[in-house]
Amino acid sequence: MVQSLKIRRTSGALGAEISGVDLSGPLADGVVAAIRQALVEHQVIFFRDQILTPTQQVAFGARFGPLNIHPYVTGMAGQPEVMEIIKEPSDKINFGGGWHSDMSFLETPAIGSILYAVELPEFGGDTLFSSQAAAYDALSPGLKATLETLNAVHSASREYSAQGTSAQKRGSMQVAEADGYVGEFVHPMVLVHPETGRKALYVNPAFTLRIDGWKTSESKALLDYLFQHCRYEAFTTRFAWAKGSVAFWDNRSVWHFALNDYAGQRRHMRRVTVDPWPKMARARVAAE
Repeated sequence: MVQSLKIRRTSGALGAEISGVDLSGPLADGVVAAIRQALVEHQVIFFRDQILTPTQQVAFGARFGPLNIHPYVTGMAGQPEVMEIIKEPSDKINFGGGWHSDMSFLETPAIGSILYAVELPEFGGDTLFSSQAAAYDALSPGLKATLETLNAVHSASREYSAQGTSAQKRGSMQVAEADGYVGEFVHPMVLVHPETGRKALYVNPAFTLRIDGWKTSESKALLDYLFQHCRYEAFTTRFAWAKGSVAFWDNRSVWHFALNDYAGQRRHMRRVTVDPWPKMARARVAAE
């Protein structure tokens, strides 16, 4: 079964398309291990021609870790781990329409997101991905050394406040406003991937507020430079969706951007988000 997997890279910096596997049914441990290895090696992986019910998508995601329940977006009734990302023809904005790393605003951020295409517009709606490992590699030794001493403050307050893009009213998604109860959490600006040891930048325009210990005004110049650097075309890959496509990306080293170029059309995706295993469970998985 593992030998049937075919892996084709989609760009130089990141991305691979995997064929030869049906994600809807039970998967052998070796197949799950091969998919996980492809994820950490290529940072985002793609599958085509899948038919997944929400329950099957949950079962697939749960093979990689406990599933996250989004604190601000209402999940499916009875399956709160499943987020339905829908843009109705009348909606002007889309969900995820800016460069970001999912859930970096949490104290323990998610490790990965699995997005499944249910209904797509006639044209448009691609997703861009950018390797933050490649972005880190391209920096000068001096700036790398400086950034490795710094932490940054992340929060959902800007994106999910009453004025934020994600909290704006839309036809088919219930998004709560985070005013008054959202926290701020500090993460290293350079993240060492726990499975590969590869370093990646860990800041993003949506959720990074400032450098820890610095004023917002002092942080702006360096963060603006990094935000511009991190979206450089050579660090990216672009995925053209089709019905039944799946993208699984590593939030520890990847930004993504859902393009909003299909005005007047409907786009319906389903997402589950994978959290890290608790320490004891992670040790057990490693031992196996």
